[in-house]
Amino acid sequence: MNEPAVESLSAITLATHDMARAVAFYEALGFPRRYGGPDEAFTSFALGSSFLNVIADTRGPISWWGRVIIYVSDVDGMYRKAQAAGLTPEFAPSDAPWGERYFHIVDPDGHELSFARPLPGAKEA
Repeated sequence: MNEPAVESLSAITLATHDMARAVAFYEALGFPRRYGGPDEAFTSFALGSSFLNVIADTRGPISWWGRVIIYVSDVDGMYRKAQAAGLTPEFAPSDAPWGERYFHIVDPDGHELSFARPLPGAKEA
């Protein structure tokens, strides 16, 4: 009998206290909405071949839990897009010693996103 193998990430689901605000944030970054919307309890956005979901949750405070790292075709272009939408990334794009160009931005509920791209010549993990 073969051991089951992990194949891919289907989706990540983040909690929000304000769906309309969360939907506006992700749409400003260019995430295509596939389900739900500002007045729904659950919204799903395309994230390449996966999904980034947002679920309304009022059980308690939402606090830092980690970071979602999203590969994009143009890190600097995504940074400019965020700024043009009135969003505030934590820092300008920079080249990391581990071989990626990246920047971080925090969504309105405190979830940290990193937009990244491997540097030319960097070895993939």
